[in-house]
Amino acid sequence: MGQTARVSAVVWTAAGSLLAWLWLLLCQGFFWRTDVRLPPRREPDAWPSVCVVVPARDEAAVLPAALPSLLRQDYPGRAEVFLVDDGSADGTGDLARELARRHGGLPLTVGSPGEPPAGWTGKLWAMRHGIGVARARDPEYLLLTDADIAHAPDSLRELVAAARAGGFDVVSQMARLRVESTWERFVVPAFVYFFAQLYPFRRIGKEGTRTVAAAGGCVLLRARAAERARIPDAIRHAVIDDVALARAVKRSGGRVWLGLADRVDSVRPYPRLGDLWRMVSRSAYAQLRHSPLLLAGTVAGLALVYLVPPVAVVAGLARGNAAAAAVGGAAWLVMTGTYVPMLRYYRQPLWLAPLLPFTAFLYLLMTVDSAVQHYRGRGAAWKGRTYARPDAVPDEG
Repeated sequence: MGQTARVSAVVWTAAGSLLAWLWLLLCQGFFWRTDVRLPPRREPDAWPSVCVVVPARDEAAVLPAALPSLLRQDYPGRAEVFLVDDGSADGTGDLARELARRHGGLPLTVGSPGEPPAGWTGKLWAMRHGIGVARARDPEYLLLTDADIAHAPDSLRELVAAARAGGFDVVSQMARLRVESTWERFVVPAFVYFFAQLYPFRRIGKEGTRTVAAAGGCVLLRARAAERARIPDAIRHAVIDDVALARAVKRSGGRVWLGLADRVDSVRPYPRLGDLWRMVSRSAYAQLRHSPLLLAGTVAGLALVYLVPPVAVVAGLARGNAAAAAVGGAAWLVMTGTYVPMLRYYRQPLWLAPLLPFTAFLYLLMTVDSAVQHYRGRGAAWKGRTYARPDAVPDEG
């Protein structure tokens, strides 16, 4: 009787996972599709002015691969670049000036905001300084981009054309992250996959939906919308600053669009698991609003959706329970199928798709570790700067 009950529990748990995957497949905004790219666009009659704001702290290693791509933008209107050197100790500001002298192109201004006051994250304080200087030029748009993001020569042109044609106040692209090391292959495509699962791109651009997000590496923001939403002052405490920015703009009546990038790439390497672990764990618990209840629900949800299918298959085969193996296998198959488009987008081998449960388990551990660090009261570290508040650190950059 007890054995039968255990078998039934495995089958019913696997069935719950399968139902969850069918719902995700059909009802979560088709999050698994990767065809949400820049919306239809046309060249405006007159190109608006744009100021590019680049917060940078200790970015000398990646700046030579990223900054020249901004300086070389083929943009018909007036545009200039403002790099904010946020207290770098590696000569970031001097290197930026040298790159501008060497490559020419758009005008570059390098400034420094000084140490952030209490209540501000360093990145948002630097962004505030850059936006403040840029506003003296009275631009119609601001391009907020990280110092590790390389843009194709027509990137700015395409972003502005899309924003004008669609009437969007925010047009953001999820930069294609670097995938070269073994751990990057396992973790990076899944990072974008999980993000899209939380914030289905298709829903973000539709009016009347509550789903809203942006990707901080590439955000074109209408200057008037920024003023209306009080960006960045209104989000100065935000951990996940790009999502907070999009929410603030939408709450103030703006329209937001987010999609995957074709030729906007992050050049920042994460060669070791520890590098990726820190990237995820420093903001994972903040995403859950530091709620133990949400943490418990997230761990249980990840286990049910991602871990139960392979466990049910193994347990079913080991115990001769064909029903458990079949139902678990069906859930695992749906999971694998939804991951294939993201692997193709990242040009990765498809044999990684069935290994998604392993990667999900890593993310589960990273999320728990994020909570542990929070409750240990160690604060959060970002580029050599330690914050007394564990939630006062930007999510990327």
